[in-house]
Amino acid sequence: MTSTEAARYLGEPLLTSPGQPLRVAVYSRISQGIRSGTLPGGALLPRETELGVALGVSRTVVREALMLLEEDGLIVTKRGVGRFVSDALPHEGPAGFQPLEALLAEPGAELTVERIEFTLQETTDFVSDYLGAGVGAQFWFRECVVSRDGQALALVQEYVPDEARLTALDARVGEGLLAAADEPSTLLAAFGRLGGQPFTAGECRIAATVAGPTRAGHLGIKAGDPLLMLTQSAELGGVPSYVSKCALPPAFGHLAVTLGRG
Repeated sequence: MTSTEAARYLGEPLLTSPGQPLRVAVYSRISQGIRSGTLPGGALLPRETELGVALGVSRTVVREALMLLEEDGLIVTKRGVGRFVSDALPHEGPAGFQPLEALLAEPGAELTVERIEFTLQETTDFVSDYLGAGVGAQFWFRECVVSRDGQALALVQEYVPDEARLTALDARVGEGLLAAADEPSTLLAAFGRLGGQPFTAGECRIAATVAGPTRAGHLGIKAGDPLLMLTQSAELGGVPSYVSKCALPPAFGHLAVTLGRG
């Protein structure tokens, strides 16, 4: 694939679904180019300003999309040189974890969870990468802020298939989804109260990044502040059916993580 063909691909009109943030549309355009080979492994990406002009969006939108792409292992940054397409796409594997509330809890401290969004959306590249055929054409997206004693400690974004697909895997989960989404907790914690955690435990992908304007606004920090990003997935009935991205600013302190033998 020549640089001219790559430039032509990036310059095609950017299409968005109703309610889809521009950063997600830019992410999808670049990730699709990477997965199709239009943007091959090792290729140097255009600069932020050039991408913004080609895609018709602001540099801020481009920067947020590039942050997401790097967090998900699709691109890498070489300081003083630029951003490159990763030579190998990230390995997809089933994983799971404890609810974030259990990791952030401290004796005598009060944890609260504020729901920001719960919407049915068109499937994105990120979700299909982790959930594969189990996700279908649409998925539920839920976003919330977890606070301890009034201080925001985490922004949690959770993704699950629609009710029909969940019900086919576990009737309790599918039928209880909407009620779980209304609870003052993460979805994973709410599902765990159905009578035992229905999702299997596994690994967690960890990356260092910066907040960016959108996350910074939710967490009450600066756009350039550092974040620890936990990207985690889980299986339901042997099928990948849950993925979350947890953004943690330095204020979270520490996490208690238990390692097991495989």
